[in-house]
Amino acid sequence: MNVSSDGVDIERARAELVGACRDFFASRGYCEVFTPVMIAAPAMEENIDAVPCRDGYLRTSPELQMKILIARGHSRIFQIGPCFRLGELGPLHRPEFLMLEWYRTRCTHLDILLETRCLLQGILRRFEEAGRPPAGANRLGLKGPWETITVREAFLRSAGWDPIAEFDEDRFWSDLVLKVEPDLPSEVPVVLTEYPAAAGGFARRKEQDPRIAERWELYVGGVEIANGCAEIISRQEHLERLQQAADYRRRHGKPLYPIDEGFLAALDHMPSCAGVAVGLDRLLMVLLGYESLDEVTPPALSSGADGPDGHQPQRS
Repeated sequence: MNVSSDGVDIERARAELVGACRDFFASRGYCEVFTPVMIAAPAMEENIDAVPCRDGYLRTSPELQMKILIARGHSRIFQIGPCFRLGELGPLHRPEFLMLEWYRTRCTHLDILLETRCLLQGILRRFEEAGRPPAGANRLGLKGPWETITVREAFLRSAGWDPIAEFDEDRFWSDLVLKVEPDLPSEVPVVLTEYPAAAGGFARRKEQDPRIAERWELYVGGVEIANGCAEIISRQEHLERLQQAADYRRRHGKPLYPIDEGFLAALDHMPSCAGVAVGLDRLLMVLLGYESLDEVTPPALSSGADGPDGHQPQRS
């Protein structure tokens, strides 16, 4: 795509991307929802820090609020909107970014992965029909087969140890960012799957092997684009997961966040479901063939980040 210096073509491409997403979910019976951006209790995760705002926080994702809607009776919902994370600044990180997130009941994490593939195919068609064939589509292998690699395979190959057999939390996150991700193929989309349960976020444990979480991440052009899983629906298991994250944050001097009691209460009525989050700014970046978010989004304010490329090793 020939992108003009004033960014007009980039904004048109962003509009095509968002429009394609909305059309895709409308065709599949999803309801678009809108949840608050300023919240009292963000999801507590090891390496995601919330931006304080008045007496609360700006959301790091709409996850908890959307799951409450699932518990109230929705079966298919999606949301497109801004999210905010403290200390994220660099080629692939921004303190404010555009997130697509969706949830569907009575499906597996593999069902939602197939739906993610169908979404990307729909986006490609939309761009092509609009006369805007993505510059990176052929280079990224989006129209061909995807490669699936387990976390165990990836770590044995690139980091020399097995995080399923013997999990080391600090080593895991560092090696994932600094050794494993840079070593993933970039010429085809890659699905990294079967995460250690202790690094599974809010993903359900695999019934056949509880050491493994039913979670996957999608990399396109070597860039993490999507994070999906089968969701924990047990209140007790969620409390244990939150405590684990709180212990990690306490050890590393990170702030702790309030527990969302309304969300925990909703888990008593939660049906089985799976969900996925997609970073739309990153997706736009790789589709247009760029290397940095600076090329497809307005300049970001400094957020006090540090690290070799302006951000600390952390998950997005």
